[in-house]
Amino acid sequence: MKENNHLVWPDYENCLANLPNSILKKWNLPTRGSTLPLADRYLQKDYKNVVILLLDGMGKAIIESHLDKNGPFRSHLAGVYQSVFLSSTVPATTSALSGLQPCEHAWLGWDNYYPQLDKNVTVFLNVIQSTEAPAANYHVASTIAPYENVISRINRAGGHAYACTPFFEPFPDSFEKICARIKDLCKKPEKKYIYAYWPEPDGALHESGCHAEAAIRMTRELEEKVAELVGELEDTLLIVTADHGHKDCQAVVLTDYPKICDCLIRTPSLEPCVLNFFVKEDKKEIFEDEFRREFGEKFLLMPMQEVLDKQLFGTAEPHPSFRDMLGNYLAIAMDDLAIFLRPEDVLKSMHGGVSEDEVMIPLIVFD
Repeated sequence: MKENNHLVWPDYENCLANLPNSILKKWNLPTRGSTLPLADRYLQKDYKNVVILLLDGMGKAIIESHLDKNGPFRSHLAGVYQSVFLSSTVPATTSALSGLQPCEHAWLGWDNYYPQLDKNVTVFLNVIQSTEAPAANYHVASTIAPYENVISRINRAGGHAYACTPFFEPFPDSFEKICARIKDLCKKPEKKYIYAYWPEPDGALHESGCHAEAAIRMTRELEEKVAELVGELEDTLLIVTADHGHKDCQAVVLTDYPKICDCLIRTPSLEPCVLNFFVKEDKKEIFEDEFRREFGEKFLLMPMQEVLDKQLFGTAEPHPSFRDMLGNYLAIAMDDLAIFLRPEDVLKSMHGGVSEDEVMIPLIVFD
């Protein structure tokens, strides 16, 4: 773990992208990168069922703040490790499904710029950024940057693997249905891998803030339901983890800074805590001066070549589209400020950056 004043920079030997490679290794399949030693030691036993349950947003700081240290989650905490960069749902869950680093899969943030379309696209929703208009008559990210997930790779090799998320058939739309499907799948006689995902407590954290009653209640309810599920499973390794953590944020809106906006070729993308900027060639000096004057104490502004040199998005061979998606500057939140594109986008808690609260995630093991 590489830390600097509570900032945690990416470590691609100890992050979420390594966990699915541990699964591939257990199924004797070629890995896409390094495995996660913390998980490998639990996977050595010959379980009938291996389940990874990813609870969106439930970082180390959230469980420490919201849950009893003697409760099911914290008493079964095997250790902590890192999200990827950005510490956000799109890149992190894509890494959790594929074993690829963000530079490889190129699902980089909630909004991505696609040079093939010359558009910013909200990746999962497949709409043009800040609108409800379809980005194309096909799913842009899946078409431009397709990848094969671990579930498919296991099945293609003759094994048995299943997805249990609201976005894969049979599309369970409640956490109770997620748990019921896990339980039913675990009863099947064959050895299997199950990847499960639920989009909470992330939603409650965004809407109410990290320490609001709604967020605390949601996290505790999830813990209770997982504990009930564990009591009904046999010969099963259940790993509970997260894609990222959260931190409360102060908000500003980019359009309130016309001098900065005047320097831009297009609206930035990625996330409010980490934004990429395409800056007009003749306005770079003005942009740097204005951005650092307004946000210099809250954001680190890096030329994109420095980002690439530091390999923040990963150390592996990048996707062919990766570099052209990035622009020429990256702004990374160093404090509690987030830059939203519109007033209606403002949320109370965010993630994506390099603070310890955003980056560090738990590996909770029930075996």
